[in-house]
Amino acid sequence: QAQLVESGGGLVQPGGSLRLSCTASGFTLDWYSIGWFRQAPGKEREGVSCLSTSDGTTYYAGAVKGRFTISRDTSKNNTFYLQMNNLNPEDTAVYYCAREHIALTTVQNMCTMTQRASDWGQGTQVTVSA
Repeated sequence: QAQLVESGGGLVQPGGSLRLSCTASGFTLDWYSIGWFRQAPGKEREGVSCLSTSDGTTYYAGAVKGRFTISRDTSKNNTFYLQMNNLNPEDTAVYYCAREHIALTTVQNMCTMTQRASDWGQGTQVTVSA
């Protein structure tokens, strides 16, 4: 059964860094748009960053541009990451990874949630606090 599992969340001080991982089982990531989303308490889920595995196109939400980096582990075809630097309390949220076939969406549509991704992980908590 296809599954996405996030890891790497935790508590970090403002200005600190974390790297989230998303591991896929039951399928490879080839020909998928993959992405990270987050949901803070009382807020709607929002796209953070997305990547097309077919051509490398990326998308970043304005609030994280220049601080977060999405990448795919080329040695492990079923894992991708979100490197988060210079974290601030506004980044506190549950972070989810997701995927959708490239034939069904674009990176931008997936990340802006114009088209909701089909497959999601269970989420990992990121808390930024002093």
